[in-house]
Amino acid sequence: MIASVRGTVAALGPDGAVVEVGGIGLSVSCSPGTLARLRVGEPARLATSLVVREDSLTLYGFADDDERATFELLQTANGVGPKLAQTMLAVHPPRELRRAIATSDFASLVKVPGIGRKGAERIVIELRDRIGAIDQSPSELGGVAAIAPWRDQLTHALAGLGFSGKEAGDAIDVVTADLPEGEPPDVSALLRRSIQLLGRTR
Repeated sequence: MIASVRGTVAALGPDGAVVEVGGIGLSVSCSPGTLARLRVGEPARLATSLVVREDSLTLYGFADDDERATFELLQTANGVGPKLAQTMLAVHPPRELRRAIATSDFASLVKVPGIGRKGAERIVIELRDRIGAIDQSPSELGGVAAIAPWRDQLTHALAGLGFSGKEAGDAIDVVTADLPEGEPPDVSALLRRSIQLLGRTR
């Protein structure tokens, strides 16, 4: 298993990054929150998890080891694959996910696109006894602070792709104008739409 990669960020996209390690560019699938921390041309270290399928090898990257461990634990629940686990971590940081599962906070879990009430109940039943402590701070867990609010995630991710703060802000205003009130945004989808919009206006 590839537990981590350390190298120079060669490229950033809406769904991942390319990290150059020893002359080899590794494609790493990352959440918007993780992508927001990366900058092209700068060194980075990502905790990683390699997901092997019959027709593919996908390397998922995370800001820290705690996020990776949560990603892998989530997939032990029936019906949770790597994409859904990554989406869960895009909506909630690891500590909040552990709290929601341990306390049966279904309202928080169903904020994740792709998880309904029954799915949330199944995740809680299968994971609450294995989710670990929920009263530790990120520093005690060896991780980083909670992921920034979704708008900040989008702004930082777009800045990392070379767009100015004004360009990012204007694009975010456009793509979020019709968001249903009270529903959590799909940050990955908003990032893709922002990039498409900005690409047309340049």
